[in-house]
Amino acid sequence: MAIKPAYVKKTGTLLMERYPDAFGGDFEHNKDVVEEVTDIESKSVRNRIAGYVTRKYNNPVEA
Repeated sequence: MAIKPAYVKKTGTLLMERYPDAFGGDFEHNKDVVEEVTDIESKSVRNRIAGYVTRKYNNPVEA
């Protein structure tokens, strides 16, 4: 199963809007938050979303 980049970006952006104070610059923390607030069962999809949120948080202009 291929992970669509649009799905990762849309989900990550939605989570950042819904839970603005929950995320930070640490990938491990963001990974735990994504696991808590979503029902995504795939570990790789959760990690991709957490990575996107971390990258966006650390470099807001880039992503």
